[in-house]
Amino acid sequence: MNAVTIKDVALAAGVSSATASRVLSGHPATSAASREKVAAVAKELGFVPNAQARSLRSTKTDTIALLISDVRNPYFSDLAHAVEQQAHAAGMMTFIGNANEDTEQQDQFLAAMLSRRVDGLIVVPQGLDEDADRPSPMMQRIIASGTPLVFVDRTLPEQRIPSITASSTGALEEAIAQLKLLGHTSIAFLGGPDHASTARERHSAFDSAMAANGLSINPALHFAGDFRAASGADGARWLLEHELQPTAVVIADAPMAIGALTVWREAGIRIGKQLSVISFDEVDAMLMHDPPIATISHDLTSMGRAAVTALQEVMAGKSPEPQEFISRFTARESLAPTQAATGA
Repeated sequence: MNAVTIKDVALAAGVSSATASRVLSGHPATSAASREKVAAVAKELGFVPNAQARSLRSTKTDTIALLISDVRNPYFSDLAHAVEQQAHAAGMMTFIGNANEDTEQQDQFLAAMLSRRVDGLIVVPQGLDEDADRPSPMMQRIIASGTPLVFVDRTLPEQRIPSITASSTGALEEAIAQLKLLGHTSIAFLGGPDHASTARERHSAFDSAMAANGLSINPALHFAGDFRAASGADGARWLLEHELQPTAVVIADAPMAIGALTVWREAGIRIGKQLSVISFDEVDAMLMHDPPIATISHDLTSMGRAAVTALQEVMAGKSPEPQEFISRFTARESLAPTQAATGA
């Protein structure tokens, strides 16, 4: 079945194609009678405006693009849902892309979105170019072009781009204080890749939290992963073989936690008895684990909504200030006193 055209609407309404076009584009130079007649016929025939043709006239497409780091990570799925729903409420459609924690794949998506002439971009940036201490060539091109752009969750150093992020400092201080109260002093940290701003922030906040609670910072208890489940599994094996035998661990994201918990289960480690575990990201997998895992969580709904609002401001020619949300610590049954503290 062929799509209904403006000519079809005009013929059925008994007006010229020019008149039908003006009515359907919202042009004020039309009579009330023509508007009523054309609108009724368009509805009856099921006429759908050609968004691409309209965008060529208005330079506005009513579309935005969202790039997330890993579509398999439920953290980013929740963030994407919040962004898409807020954009939809504002009358915009959202193209969603997956960087797969890879700069090259990020750049391919960004190039495609530029060719589609989206009105703006919300991006979880994939860090600096691996071969140079600067953003990737495509990211540099977008920043230089003046395309409306907002960073969410992560940022890039020395780039004055509006951003929506979260601070984990307070939540980690509370989490480490709880572990200390339970007798834990040897606490490991399974972190993310150094090129990601969130990995650097969480690592720094962990060290600050240890110091704030009067505990020693030991680089030997830091494991560098890549925010993926396989590296979490590697970190879990590293911990089991560690000569310092840490009694508690903080894991920098949910996929790494899932990988680690799988290894510990297979090794017969009793979480909450032999090992206390805290993970970033309050996703279903953490809550459904037996026992439920203590988490440091972000308000992803508010962050997603704020990112869309900030992008609308940028598209309107404004310069919104960066926003930083505060993370929250929730203690659960994955935390318990050390065996030394219980006299076991």
